[in-house]
Amino acid sequence: MDSFSTFYESCLLCPRRCASNRNSGEKGFCAETSKLKIAWAGLHFGEEPFITGIGGSGTIFITGCNLKCAFCQNYQISQNGMGVPVNSKDFIAICIALQTAGAENINIVTGSHAVGTLAPFLRLAKAAGLTIPICWNCSAYESVETLELLSDVVDIWLPDLKTLNPLISEAVFDAKDYPQVAKKAIKWMIKHTKTEFDSIFDKNGKNQKKMLSGVIIRHLALPGRIEDSILVLDWFKSNADQKAFLSLMSQYTPVPFEEKEMQKRQKALSAFQNRFMEQSEFEKLQELINSFEIENGFYQELVQDSEWLPDFSRIQPFSSELAKPIWHWSNPSKIMC
Repeated sequence: MDSFSTFYESCLLCPRRCASNRNSGEKGFCAETSKLKIAWAGLHFGEEPFITGIGGSGTIFITGCNLKCAFCQNYQISQNGMGVPVNSKDFIAICIALQTAGAENINIVTGSHAVGTLAPFLRLAKAAGLTIPICWNCSAYESVETLELLSDVVDIWLPDLKTLNPLISEAVFDAKDYPQVAKKAIKWMIKHTKTEFDSIFDKNGKNQKKMLSGVIIRHLALPGRIEDSILVLDWFKSNADQKAFLSLMSQYTPVPFEEKEMQKRQKALSAFQNRFMEQSEFEKLQELINSFEIENGFYQELVQDSEWLPDFSRIQPFSSELAKPIWHWSNPSKIMC
């Protein structure tokens, strides 16, 4: 197993700065030791158009997370530890398999707590023939010092801007300082990234844009908290418009947690309205994008359906239309091409 003791001996990688000795097997706030664990890898066709392209985004879901989002749809891997350890050889094989399968990019999902391992692994993958862009798909709860470790390997930044309300971030994400940390991290991403696109053509000959480098800021609107979304849009307009893209998401979906799991989350979930977004709220979000005159923005259509929620205990966690599996934690020695 590859070891990067300088990062995990007293872990300060994320803003939690919990100083856990993850090398000794102690788990940090992220609930992970120094071992890099992965739960699933495959082609994902449900990301933003610039990221999905034609071949799909080569997503790799990393086990663990440095936030505790009460509503997390990926809680099996982000909070409950689903996944298996991989070494550099395994990781490189997964990246190359995704590229061979036609992935437009390598999309690292929730890797903030594992930067000490992922940064060198990605460099090794590039040396081994990985040529497609690297996308860092994160919560934006990142320290600038850790982002700098990724500056030579990451091409596309895909951060959330979950909220700018510290009361909500404390209640729902267990991180009162989230707004201040996320704004600083996203400003760093914008400052250090040039926006570049390539033209690609679908099977019908239609010209599409594929992002080679740049920043796309995601915001998931919470039901009953439209006023918080206004804060986010206002900040984006003042600090990121024409420098980054905004992806406004309205598909908040209540996760049907089992009773014991729901009891643990109930207090946090009561900080907002744990329900589908209503049509009137969706229309309000559309009006807000127009009123702020955001030039580089797009939004998802309203979806009031829980059938798309993933289950990472299955080799195919998503619907067949949304994803094609390449690797799964239940059989880590098998690459499915």
